[in-house]
Amino acid sequence: MYINWQLRELNLKIVYYGPAMSGKTTNLEKIYARVPENRRSDLVSLKTHEDRTLFFDFLQLELGKISGLTPKLQLYTVPGQAYYEASRKIVLRGADGIVFVADAAPNRVSDNLTAWKDMKRHLSEMGLPFENLPVVVQVNKQDLPGALSPEDYRPLLALNGQPAIGAIAIRQVGVFETLKTITQSVIGQLQNQARSSKAAHKPSPAPAPSHPVSPTTINAREQGR
Repeated sequence: MYINWQLRELNLKIVYYGPAMSGKTTNLEKIYARVPENRRSDLVSLKTHEDRTLFFDFLQLELGKISGLTPKLQLYTVPGQAYYEASRKIVLRGADGIVFVADAAPNRVSDNLTAWKDMKRHLSEMGLPFENLPVVVQVNKQDLPGALSPEDYRPLLALNGQPAIGAIAIRQVGVFETLKTITQSVIGQLQNQARSSKAAHKPSPAPAPSHPVSPTTINAREQGR
């Protein structure tokens, strides 16, 4: 998170993480296609000759004002291939929220679990507690034969309250529900942190006298002068 007080902008970073070919880039492409031009940047993609993400995809969105600030969502994807592990870790750095895109195909369970464990390991190495970070799991490609559902992945990933959403990203199904959920989670957490910080800095009330003095006592003292 970065706040530009001069421009009154709140910059939030959301990273789409997951195994290769799970649909991370497709999510950003569908968001880009639907959001009005005046509310988004160009979609930047660095790809290989095989049309695979080489380093990252990037898209910035502008939301309505919140508490006088204009939130700008910076959406990134990481490369899914294992040999780009260093790139995935770099892109993940400084994330305010994560969308983990799993492939619902039955034969991709192992790939999904490996990517999930790698993501948690990267966060731990960077000192970002996974439990404190907003995370949404998107189980993509629900149209495949034998596709595993979000409910199937709750125990597989040992989700502890993190939302799991089914999607068919290529048809825009679940794409904006996922984006809305992670955005609400990130902004909600920031608002809670702001309230906690404000309460922590609130002056404590003055302590009451250990021996309260009543009006009768005051009058008696005055009469005794």
